[in-house]
Amino acid sequence: MKTVRDDFRTVFLCPCFTYYISIISIFAYMITSKHILLTLSLLLCNVCIYAAAVNYSVRGKVIDKQSRQPVAYANVVVAGIPGKGASTDSLGIFRIEQIPPGIYRFEATLIGYKSAVTSEYLVSASTPFIEIEIEEDENMLSAIVVTPSPFRKTVESPVSMRIIGLQEIEKSPGGNRDISRIVRAYPGVSFSPIGYRNDLIVRGGSPSENRFYMDGIEIPNINHFATQGASGGPVSIVNADLIREISFYTGAFPANRSGAMSSVLDFRLRDGNPDKQTFKATLGASEVSFSGNGHLSDKTTYLFSIRQSYLQLLFKALGLPFLPNFIDGQFKLKTRLSAHDELILLGLVGIDKMKLNTDEKGEDAEYILSYLPTIHQETFTVGASYRHYAGKHVQSVTLSHNYLNNRNIKYLNNDESSEDNLTLRLRSVEQKTTLRFENQTRLGQWTLKEGAEMNYSNYTNQTNQRIFGITSTLSDYRTDLNIFSWGGFFSTDYTTANKRFSASAGIRTDGNNYNKEMKELWKQLSPRLSLSYELTQQWTLSGNAGLYYQLPPYTALGFKDNDGLYANKNLKYIASDGNQPRT
Repeated sequence: MKTVRDDFRTVFLCPCFTYYISIISIFAYMITSKHILLTLSLLLCNVCIYAAAVNYSVRGKVIDKQSRQPVAYANVVVAGIPGKGASTDSLGIFRIEQIPPGIYRFEATLIGYKSAVTSEYLVSASTPFIEIEIEEDENMLSAIVVTPSPFRKTVESPVSMRIIGLQEIEKSPGGNRDISRIVRAYPGVSFSPIGYRNDLIVRGGSPSENRFYMDGIEIPNINHFATQGASGGPVSIVNADLIREISFYTGAFPANRSGAMSSVLDFRLRDGNPDKQTFKATLGASEVSFSGNGHLSDKTTYLFSIRQSYLQLLFKALGLPFLPNFIDGQFKLKTRLSAHDELILLGLVGIDKMKLNTDEKGEDAEYILSYLPTIHQETFTVGASYRHYAGKHVQSVTLSHNYLNNRNIKYLNNDESSEDNLTLRLRSVEQKTTLRFENQTRLGQWTLKEGAEMNYSNYTNQTNQRIFGITSTLSDYRTDLNIFSWGGFFSTDYTTANKRFSASAGIRTDGNNYNKEMKELWKQLSPRLSLSYELTQQWTLSGNAGLYYQLPPYTALGFKDNDGLYANKNLKYIASDGNQPRT
């Protein structure tokens, strides 16, 4: 798929620029007459014919996954184009020429290494620099063939996991490049029938039981106009242009992902281009956006996106009684501190505002305007992730902070001229700071993973609501909740030398200081087991069983009764057991 910028560069920066000048000269007399439409049609046909023949080159690097050193003389091929490929040089660099524009995966192979297949890349005039990590395998004496599949499995999650690539994001019918709308077409996934919203209901669970991660950093919500205490909203905050790949789990959750009971959406963003600067402006059906990626130095790359909606104008033109508007932005900054150390800085922000269209008349509009409040909402997540590669060991430290400020205001008859008309003023804030450490160790056919995390959360709610009776009174509700929580996990993976059998066993536990029950870690022990056996090349028997826990939402934990006491002080962690066999 090519952008308008690609066509511009194809036509105006190519050696055949004089070819188009000659065409314009030949048909100049037609322009002076009344054949303008025919002239433009002929020119457009020539542009399309030439543009269809344009091919692009792809440049990248192959490195050893553990040592982070370049791998020389590896073979890199384009999946889906037989015979199209290249070998890496002594520095691990490869360059593949004359690739038709489109979406492709790339496969790197070398005897003594496990072959690696990349996520999907869009080959165009702005194709990014591709880095491929391959892992040494002392048991492998010859290269093997790997077939890319959206149902790629891991030892820890051999079932209930699906990879969402670039092609599926771009071409999913009705998805509009919104991840929540794409996944709700999958088996076992449905959505709320009330309104045009992204409230995911996975395997009969609640929208509050889904978890989101982006490059290892937890994101509380990925939607604009979010429902506090849940995970839904009408429009995604995440710009699909920045996504490299997504792992979607509906079970068999990894031990390092806490609080998931229904699903996990694990986003991996692209890296900035270390070779060139690329910028893109887009006019969409509901918003305008500006994005870019490139490098700040030889070791630092960046990626960013800013979007501004114009839904207020569209909704007003359609005569709707409410006028929503949103702004969002995200960025990723990655720097290589050394050959064995890297640091990622990441940010995601959404600003939402919905006002009322009081000029709209009619019975339906007046009814909606009578109860619908104005909404102001700001949410953001910022985080840093440091990773150290030490041979067979990989350590990571992640620090992140997320924030949600939700405000609703309503006046009687929408008359804001006097505070006496106030019927609702709500301001609720949720904040969470997380520090997490993880270590992964490879010992031959075994992989050990362990980690720990600490969280500090703050929830406040200040609500003034008018209660109508014989006389009307304005209630004043306030709550303030602070929670310190902690957790840890351990898992071990094993794979036989012939790759036919794999097993994973893990355990996780979480606790907090909300009440005595939740402090006791052994009451939230979360064991899990995964097994997979290859019966034949076409048949594999896999299964998973586990027990999962989730902290109730802050809106429930922080709710106070009329006496000012926490009404749900005896709450426990929500528990769910799961088992998923598959052949």
